[in-house]
Amino acid sequence: MQFPKINLHIHSNYSDGKQTIKRIIEKAIELELDYIAITDHFTNSWKAWVSTLKNSDIISTYLDEISSCQEYLSANNKQLTLLKGIEVDLSSSMQFIQKYIQADKFDLILFEYLQSPESIAFIENLIYYWKLTNLDKFAIFGLAHFDPSYFIMGNLDTLMLFLIKHNIYFEFNSSYPSFYSPKYERFFEKLREYEIPVAIGCDSHDLRTLDNIDEPFEMIKYYNLERNFEILINLLDIKNHKKN
Repeated sequence: MQFPKINLHIHSNYSDGKQTIKRIIEKAIELELDYIAITDHFTNSWKAWVSTLKNSDIISTYLDEISSCQEYLSANNKQLTLLKGIEVDLSSSMQFIQKYIQADKFDLILFEYLQSPESIAFIENLIYYWKLTNLDKFAIFGLAHFDPSYFIMGNLDTLMLFLIKHNIYFEFNSSYPSFYSPKYERFFEKLREYEIPVAIGCDSHDLRTLDNIDEPFEMIKYYNLERNFEILINLLDIKNHKKN
């Protein structure tokens, strides 16, 4: 199959990005991207000095603006699919995340800094909480610029079973090419074996990197993960179909 052009990790001026959501969309259309996600930061940890989606009012305004842009794209028959995303720093407090993030309001939730079995337990508890509050509608989950070195020497199967259980994807992030280095061949073999979805995200903070997707896609092919990428595309199509 011919794969679409996607970038599922983009920051706007709602956090530390340099551009408005509207300008990002205009550029994405110009670049003929098929799927993008705006995934601004959410944290109350050591990174809280960064401008973030830090309260209900900001999050509501953010989601309303993306909804308005989604309606524009649909009304004008644009090929671009826009997803409502957020990047959750796992060093944030559980109480803070539960207070402000309603998982059913987002199309995509990225987990940042999964680094230990304890981090896995943290996400599991968070997902169970979200499932208790809304069982009918749920976001797609992904790992933001995940570093395989934290698990490559142990707990790898534990990680894979966790990713399968919650259908969480691995992100080939062009801003962190060392994380898909051939030295992690075993990790990518496990992704292929367990059929873990994989995606492409550029961690874009300005327009210059919106389409830095060629190298990640080449690495997806290098590791024979086209089937895994196809699984992710199917998840996006299902999400978009339900939304429409």
